[in-house]
Formats: sequence, C-alpha cells, structure tokens
Amino acid sequence: MSTVPFDQLDGQIWFNGEFLPWKDAKIHVLTHGLHYASSVFEGERAYGGEIFKLREHTERLIASGKILGFDLPYSAEEIDAACNELLRRQGFADAYVRPIAWRGSESMGVSAQKNRINVAIAIWQWPSYFDPEQRMKGIRLDIAEYCRPDPRTAPSRAKASGLYMICTISKHAAEAKGYADALMLDWRGHVAEATGANVFFVKDGVIHTPDPDCFLDGITRRTVIDLAQRRGYKVVVRTILPEELEGFSECFLCGTAAEVTPVSEVGPYSFQPGEITRRLVEDYMAEVTPKRLAAE
Repeated sequence: MSTVPFDQLDGQIWFNGEFLPWKDAKIHVLTHGLHYASSVFEGERAYGGEIFKLREHTERLIASGKILGFDLPYSAEEIDAACNELLRRQGFADAYVRPIAWRGSESMGVSAQKNRINVAIAIWQWPSYFDPEQRMKGIRLDIAEYCRPDPRTAPSRAKASGLYMICTISKHAAEAKGYADALMLDWRGHVAEATGANVFFVKDGVIHTPDPDCFLDGITRRTVIDLAQRRGYKVVVRTILPEELEGFSECFLCGTAAEVTPVSEVGPYSFQPGEITRRLVEDYMAEVTPKRLAAE
C-alpha cells in the first residue's frame, strides 16, 4: 500500500452531495462524531468496476444511522449513485469503498439533536487486508483481552464507529506480539469474531460459526454461508466455547476487507488450511467477479 498519508491522496471525495478534491474534504475539530462516536460507516469493495452488494451495504448504513438515532439525508438510490459515480471518477476497477455518516459540529455536548447529519464517500485502492504472502499459509491470531459487549450495553446491530475502539486496541496489542490480528470473545466468554472480520471453523467436513447475537452479522459472512451451502457443506451457527478450538481442523476469517482468509493459529490452537477453506477462497473470488468478466 502507498505510504502517502490518507489525507494527501489524489482524487475526489463525495461530501454532502458534492464531489470535492480529496485534500479539501475536511471537518472541524469539534465535530460531534469525533468526540462522541456518533458515526456509522460501511466497508465495500469494487471488483472489475462493480461494487459488490452495494445496495445491501447502503441499506445497512441507513439502518445503522437509525439505530444511533439519526436519519441520513440521502436515499439509498442517491447514495448508490454517488458511490458508482465516484468509482467512475476515481478511475479504479478494483477498489475499496468507504461511505460514512456522522453528526456535525453545530453544537458540542452529549446531546446533539440538531446537529447536521453529514455523509461522505471515499474510494481508494486497498489490497488484501492481510499480507498476501502469508494469507494462504494462514494468518496467526492472538486472543484479545477485550470482549464484545453485551448488546444491552451497546448497539451491536449497527456498524457504528464507537464499537471499533476495542478492535483497534486489540489488533494493536496482537501486532505488537507478532500476530496479524486477534480473536475476540464476547462478554459471556464465547467465541465471537476477529477485530474486523467474522470467523469460521471446520470439523469433520462441517462448518461452524458463532451466532452473531452480540456482534455484526456481516454481509460477507452471509455470502460465505450461502456459498458453502451451495457446495453442499453443512453450516452450523451456534455458541462456540474457546476450549472447542482444539478440536477444529480448519479456521478462516471473512469480511469485505479480509475477503476469505485462512487462519493457521489462534493463541495456543493450530489449524491447517484445507480443502473447504481453499474452495471457499476460490468461490468467494468467483462470486465477487462481475459476471461480464467471468464470461470473458
């Protein structure tokens, strides 16, 4: 990835209905979303000039805003159109797409009922979330200190910026130990997810994944479950205890940024990327490739 700071990249950003030069898309230091995390966002990828499952992501962005108590001032159709036009203007075929919505700087304090709801979209080229050379060998995960919170204490159904604070802390701690990421448990001590991706395990040809009752039910997660079932694999969504990891043979992560990434270690537990993981890596890439390109 480029070493140029993100605020110095070239191109345009869609900001409240206008296409601005990248360097001019700025907000004030007293923006409510910065101080009180009143912000929601999406992570999307374009493949071959088409944004994968764009409408599903846009609808989740709007729904996340509602969970945080605000309505986006743009329709799903307007946001989709802005994403597609910005992708065209950026001139990328394969790229990462980041829509974000937040409360502005009209007032400061916990209450911000009258603050403007801002919406912006940025698109840049972002390769695999994990080191490509290590990816197919299987990445190594630490086990995070922090846990996904009880849904009675946080809006776990929203893709809200504030929920990622403990993810950043956990990923930094894991990287400091030489790991690529960290596996997070939930407040009950059950296996939940990685810091930015959902997790799957394989045992005796059956795929197991945690029930997303306190963390985001990812769009990529649902896509992978569908792909696995199309292959004829049984997928079991259930509570998974940490001690069960010893009995699984394969493990992989999935998410828009991570795509499908094999895992070789989670703390003291080891896995070997096998046939099911490899097939789902291939199936996912085939799924996101636009049909017009797949036919060529």
